[in-house]
This record gives sequence, structure tokens and C-alpha cells, in this order.
Amino acid sequence: MLRWLLNNFRWSVLPVPGRVIAIVFFVALFIFPLFTDRTYYLYILTISNLLVIFAVSWDLLSGYSGQVNFGHALFFGVSAYSVALLNKYLGWQPWMTIPIGTLIATGVGVLTCLPALRLRGPYLSLLTMAFPLMLMGLVMAFKDFTGGEFGIPGLPDLAGSKVAEYYICLIVMTASVLIMWKLTDAGSKYVRTGLIFHAIREDEIAARALGINTIRYKILAFIIGGFFAGLAGAFYAHILGSVSISSLSMVMSFRAIIYVVFGGIVSIYGAVVGVYTLHTLMQFLGVGGTTFIGRHQILIMAIVVILILLFMPEGVAVWIRSKIERECPRCKLNNAAWRRECRACGANLR
Repeated sequence: MLRWLLNNFRWSVLPVPGRVIAIVFFVALFIFPLFTDRTYYLYILTISNLLVIFAVSWDLLSGYSGQVNFGHALFFGVSAYSVALLNKYLGWQPWMTIPIGTLIATGVGVLTCLPALRLRGPYLSLLTMAFPLMLMGLVMAFKDFTGGEFGIPGLPDLAGSKVAEYYICLIVMTASVLIMWKLTDAGSKYVRTGLIFHAIREDEIAARALGINTIRYKILAFIIGGFFAGLAGAFYAHILGSVSISSLSMVMSFRAIIYVVFGGIVSIYGAVVGVYTLHTLMQFLGVGGTTFIGRHQILIMAIVVILILLFMPEGVAVWIRSKIERECPRCKLNNAAWRRECRACGANLR
């Protein structure tokens, strides 16, 4: 087993610059607490880890399967409020509330997609946008139960220290990203959901003509997206120690879209790059909201995304990858851009 892993690392990872950068980046995240004792920095990265799960789940649902969701905060907010209500009224602890909140968000994903199965394009997007607005109305209508605009404070900590919380969220994020990457990998030999999601996005009618049960896979996309967005929302509530109506707002939904578009849509790594570049960098520069950058993060992010769409329409991560990697025209294997011949079939890359 160890020999297989070493050979796979040698022949499948080291020759591809993008994969080497990804491994170095994740190793840096795991050793980051060894080089700082600032709990605020750990808090920023902990939140970033959860936003990565949230953004990647939107990319899976909207980017890969083509079900453009403008109300993705619904799953995030439902899960966050679920764990808060379970703790407030039943006294349940995080390791009981988080799985239940995630399952509730998954169920909401199923219920959401049922009326959306007959809609496409902008009509589907408008419908998904309406759901979190409806839930926000319910939260405000039952203030005695939900806390209204003040939310539900006083949630228990996820762990006994910020370092422990950081590592828990980092491990959950890494596992979640790997799972979603595998589910969307069109070249996978074992999991075919990625190829089918691509087919539905490109031409649903043609996919149906080929015998693909498109309804089943569209429901599956909503289930997966709801599950991971709910997972992020459940952890998010306990990391903040409170939940408010902002977790259901349109700003939260569009933050996921901004992160994905910035990094590169239909690329799992694009969402990761988007979150760690925009959110983390803005937080570090903003110093907790006390500077101009901190007070106007959303505006600055929107301007940056507009510039990216003008000069790098495929996203920053995709643009960088196109500069350091080259796909073989014969076997479709990725190679370093400076190679003249494919490392597998020997085809001319120039």
C-alpha cells in the first residue's frame, strides 16, 4: 500500500505543478498554528475553512450540474438555526446538533429541488432566491422562538481551544473538498456522477435521450449541495457562538458566488482559491473591520470580481493553471507547461 502511494505520488502528483501547489498549500494550513499564537488569525482561517465548504458546495450544484442557485444560504442558514434551536431548547451539545442540522439541511435540499425540477435558467434561479427570503420572514414572524433580528446567542464552543477548533474545521474542510472533487471528476473510473453532471449542464435534453435519469441526478445534486452547505452552517454557528438572520441573507448567498467566480467556476480548486484569497486576505488587511477595507469588504470584493471577469473571465485559479500546465492533445493528461513531450504518451505538446 505504501509503495503504491509513493508511486502514485511520484508519477501523478510531482509532474503536475498545480497538484504540487495544492499539497504545499494544505501542508502550510496544517502547520500554521505552529508559527503563531494569535487566536484572531486562527479564527479567520477557521471561518475560511467553513466558507470553502460552502463555496465548493455551490460550485458543485450550480457550476457542475447547471442548477444555478441564488439562494444557497437557505441550506447554510437552516442548519445554523437548527443547531442553535436544538441547543437553546433541548440543551444538546455540538456533536449531537451538528449531524442533525446537516441532515435537516439535506432534507431541505430535497424539498427545494422538487418544485424546481420543471424550471430552468433564470426561472430556477429566481425560485431558489425566494426560499431564503421566505424563511427570513418566518424567523422575523416568530421572534419569541427564533430571536428575530437579535438571533440566538450563547451557543457552546466547538472545542476547548481555538487551535482544536481550527484543526477540526480544517480536517472537515479537507475531507469535504476531496469528496466533492471526486464526485465531480468527469475522468473518474469509479464515480460517474461528475460525467453525468457535466452532460446535464451542457444539454439536459441530449442527456435524457441517452437514457440518463436527469431528474434523479438533479435531486442528487441538490442533496449533495444541501448536505455540505448545511455542514458548513452547523459548524459556523458553533464557531461564532451565535446565529443571526444574516446567515440567510442574500449577501451570504452571493458571497459563495463571488468566491467561486473569482477563483474559477466549474473547478473545485477555484472555490478554494477564491475563499482564501478574498475572504482571508480581506480579513487580515481589514483587522476585524476597523479599517476601510474591513468596513467595505463586500464592495471591494465586488469590484475585484468585476475586474477578474474583464481580464480573467475563467477565474484566477484557472488562469494560473493554464499558464503552468498543458493538456496533452492525445491522452488528455496534464503536464507541466515547460515540457515539450507528454510524460505518458510522448506526444508533442508544442
